[in-house]
Amino acid sequence: MKSISRIIALLLVVIMASCTSSSVEEINLEGEWTVVLDSANVGLSEEWAKNKLNGTPIQLPGTLDDAGLGTKNTRKPEMNNDILCALTRKHQYIGAAWYQKEIFIPGEWNGKQLTLELERVIWESKLFVDGVLIGKNESLIAPHRYDLSSVLTPGKHTLTIRIDNSNLYPFINVKGNKYPDPVNQDMAHAYTNHTQIKWNGIIGDIKLTANKTNKVENLQVYSNVSEGTIKVTFEGISNTDLELNYQISSTDGEVIANGFSKGVNTIIIQKPHKMKLWDEFTPNLYNFNLIAGTDTTSVQFGYREIQKNNKVLTLNNQRIFLRGNLECAIFPLTGHPPMEKAEWAKLIAQAKAYGLNHLRFHSWCPPKAAFEAADEAGFYCQVELPHWSLMFGKDQKTTDFLVSEGNRILNEYGNHPSFVLMALGNELEGDVDLLNSTVAKLKAKDNRHLYMTTCYSFQRPLGLVAQPQDDFFVTQKTDKGWVRGQGIFNAKPPHFNEDYSATSEHVPVPIISHEIGQYSVYPDMTEIEKYTGVLQPLNFMAIRNELEKKGLMDLSDEFTYASGKLAAMLYKEEIERALKTPAFDGFQLLQLQDFPGQGTALVGLLNAFWESKGAISAEEFREFNSEVVPLIRFEKAVYENGEKFSASLEIANFYKEMKGQDLEWSLTNKVGEKVKAGVIKGVDLKIGNNINLGNIEIDVNVEKAAELTFNLALKGTEYKNKWHVWFYPKKVKTSSDKVIITNSYEKAKKELSKGKTVLLNPDYKNIKGVNGRFVPVFWSPVHFPNQPSTMGLLMDENHKAFNDFPTKGYTEWQWWDLCIQSKSLIVDSLDVTPIVRVIDNFVTNHHLTNVFETKVGNGKLIFSSIDLMNELEKRPVARQLRSSLLKYMVSQDFNPSGSVNMEDLDFMDEKTKKQFKASDIYDE
Repeated sequence: MKSISRIIALLLVVIMASCTSSSVEEINLEGEWTVVLDSANVGLSEEWAKNKLNGTPIQLPGTLDDAGLGTKNTRKPEMNNDILCALTRKHQYIGAAWYQKEIFIPGEWNGKQLTLELERVIWESKLFVDGVLIGKNESLIAPHRYDLSSVLTPGKHTLTIRIDNSNLYPFINVKGNKYPDPVNQDMAHAYTNHTQIKWNGIIGDIKLTANKTNKVENLQVYSNVSEGTIKVTFEGISNTDLELNYQISSTDGEVIANGFSKGVNTIIIQKPHKMKLWDEFTPNLYNFNLIAGTDTTSVQFGYREIQKNNKVLTLNNQRIFLRGNLECAIFPLTGHPPMEKAEWAKLIAQAKAYGLNHLRFHSWCPPKAAFEAADEAGFYCQVELPHWSLMFGKDQKTTDFLVSEGNRILNEYGNHPSFVLMALGNELEGDVDLLNSTVAKLKAKDNRHLYMTTCYSFQRPLGLVAQPQDDFFVTQKTDKGWVRGQGIFNAKPPHFNEDYSATSEHVPVPIISHEIGQYSVYPDMTEIEKYTGVLQPLNFMAIRNELEKKGLMDLSDEFTYASGKLAAMLYKEEIERALKTPAFDGFQLLQLQDFPGQGTALVGLLNAFWESKGAISAEEFREFNSEVVPLIRFEKAVYENGEKFSASLEIANFYKEMKGQDLEWSLTNKVGEKVKAGVIKGVDLKIGNNINLGNIEIDVNVEKAAELTFNLALKGTEYKNKWHVWFYPKKVKTSSDKVIITNSYEKAKKELSKGKTVLLNPDYKNIKGVNGRFVPVFWSPVHFPNQPSTMGLLMDENHKAFNDFPTKGYTEWQWWDLCIQSKSLIVDSLDVTPIVRVIDNFVTNHHLTNVFETKVGNGKLIFSSIDLMNELEKRPVARQLRSSLLKYMVSQDFNPSGSVNMEDLDFMDEKTKKQFKASDIYDE
């Protein structure tokens, strides 16, 4: 009889899996509620919950901001830190709010286990039923749940929920004290006004569920790919005689395993032979159904195992490389993350279109919808506790809250195969021993993820060396130096033959570079009209007003495009350098999309809506950011006649082994004609870094300066890449008997008064102006004001001055030496025409230039604050630009439209400013 009953039970499992209904019954409480604001905490007497609230109708899920409740914004778009710190809430409310709704409990629910779930609340909720306090809950990342089995009898009841979005634990947040409004000083993305807002409400599921008495809780599925097993654990079943039946099925309903157990809360199952692995290329998902009596509990999981194998990050025993991006809760229409899977699927699809396979959720944890979308897309997630603290461990209540949040993250989201990494937070400081012991406890609880203490830290040596409990290490520099380009690209001439091995190969765990990029792009004024939700772009509007006042508005689109092209070029080299490093296991961009907070940090090639700014397409970005990337190592960007351009070919392959591949290469000119080309045949590609696949040498022999493109492609595939190089003749004319070339103001003034043509090139070190830099503004000129805040160059590439100097209309690598050895001049009130315009940052918005033309009396002048005088035999780019300018100056085309007095051009200043260093970006 027992065997027959088991057969019947197993059949029941199959039948129930094929049904769309569940043994769990549910009442959806979405819709109209009543809300009363209580910023003065008058309602703390709890009398409010005993009566019908005389409040305002509000739709839940939703927020007070959605309903237009709270203090209405009256600030105007002005150029100050308060406005430029972030987008502005149209309505703001911090404090308690009381929500009330009448519900009806059906008679058939009598005697069942009843649970109220409130998904995603900031920060504390208190629940009252018919005026009686049931309890309180606090979490920034997990649903607030209440057991109402003993109080919700059949019939009508009044639910009253008091939600307080005040900061319960101030120690979770680093403070941005440069921002005047205290409410805008909290930075952690789980609780901030800089990305998501400190909303009050409920934005996810609001539901009552009824179970029969055999309720399974905390059902967790653990895959062990190495041993070929699945372990299942659960809680809530106290009846040891109750027979439990289980089933594993695919998402299309095919049953691939079933069985039964009794008297235990752990089940070990051998992997069914039909079960396939989960990863970014094959995101296979399965359902685990556990039946206890007549109640069924189901979870979805993927069969996968993340490991650190000999300092290498592996998934299912195969090496992976994380091409990551930060996700900082940036949703500019709602001010809060979406709670629907479709919205997250759209975001992840855009990320994948740009070649990404990973999101790091900086100082927060997303809702289940994000994990579900990532599971289905094969997308890797790193989550973090909801804090960014410089005093971890100082306050015991805060520590207890964070530890509880860590446990809630694992219980709520641990089954999701996309959840591969977890860190305690961002750039944490404080008790290092406590950081390590906290990670150790999380590891002991759940081995499905890899863990680390903190994503970088400015506390030494915490940020530079992996901690004992770190399974992986996210950092911007190690104890041996930088592992990202911000500390390199401005300090060293362009070079493409290095990686980060010297500073990373000694790290004992997988290493991921921290927040690479952060190259600011000029604000896109067309974005203003997109803000149709709860936030106003007063920051953008203030900048627009400033541009109009200073006569720069007509150039704003060009500023956005040119600065975007420079940022895209730098992101390319950042990513390629990471991909070339055998010791590397990934990078995390900050970021592909804009960050509208912390000083309006417009560091994205996409805007805050994940829309392209037009600087680079997804297809172009994937050329250097994909599972397979052709790469080359070469010494420099600029070559002279008589030199050789040498390139070593390699492939970063994190897809699959590929044998007998052909590598096609070519060197093409401006119109796409092949100057040189060839094929390297029969290349076998392993997983990982495939280096020294071939060496190409090309003699440099040009009569005229040229920009060329080196192309490399994996034949018969979509995988290709390209790099620009510049070839210059060694001998060009650098003087003319028709042009006076001088570094002396007095001589220039004298010759111009005679009606002469003058190239004035004073020593840039003694000129008043902005120090020349190649890389653009780091992060934000508001958040980090102590930096030379320019954002690249803007030229008319068809200007006759560039006839012998090949250039695009924006900064490329050949401009490096010219930018470094220059000053940018403020010419706001001068009647001059920039030949090389420097894009100023969006706070000061000056007319900047380092090469301009104008008339002085009857004379004609080109003024250069780029050094075109010194060591020209060693500086081919400066030599070539000088030659091209001179050729222009003796032509009929040279006829400047502006006119100034020589006294207007007194830029000289003997006082020199301190030399800017990469470390200065963190000066506050």
